Amino acid sequence: MRLTPSVAKRSASTVYLALAAQLAAMTALVAFEEIRGRRLAAEIVTMGGDPRAPGAEAVVGAVTLFAVLMLAAVTTTFAAGAAYLTWLVRARRANKAANPSGPVLAAWLLPGINLIAPVMLVDEVWRGARPPFDRRGRWLALVGAWWLSWLTAVALVAIRLPLRDSTGDLTGLSGLELGAAAVAALLCACTVREITRIQTAPARLPRLTPAIP
Repeated sequence: MRLTPSVAKRSASTVYLALAAQLAAMTALVAFEEIRGRRLAAEIVTMGGDPRAPGAEAVVGAVTLFAVLMLAAVTTTFAAGAAYLTWLVRARRANKAANPSGPVLAAWLLPGINLIAPVMLVDEVWRGARPPFDRRGRWLALVGAWWLSWLTAVALVAIRLPLRDSTGDLTGLSGLELGAAAVAALLCACTVREITRIQTAPARLPRLTPAIP
């Protein structure tokens, strides 16, 4: 069973848009941190966090903007995750209609397992789409780079960020975390595009394996 091209491409496009929105929200948050965040953090400390302290009204606008940017970053992150998981479930079912969605959720959500299972699952989908045998090396390089960049981005946010001395910062986010997230998002989009392109290609004869001399 192959996906209807329009449905598959629409599902993939949703992933691209969600990833772009997530990066835009994160970029805006990091820019705010660099331009206004440190000064705002210092002002809040000076007021002791009391909204009735002298000068509190002067920072209401900045605090509100920061809250909106944080909400946007969190919302777009969840939206990107939902869009990707939806695409992955559909991609697996395009290879085999009986494929359940449970393994996809387990691969991404179970601690420990989610360090290796997702990339194996994506590779399984690629192989199940019956791609030309000569693209295997190129695909492994792409999916490996994506997973390494994703783990790097997660480590920067979940491990490095809490340990970093971010005194005077609102979030501690910097261009380093943003850059890692951007690379991971770009490579993720490339893997989605590669699988979608194969699954929506015109029907072909079964793939042949190279002859063994």
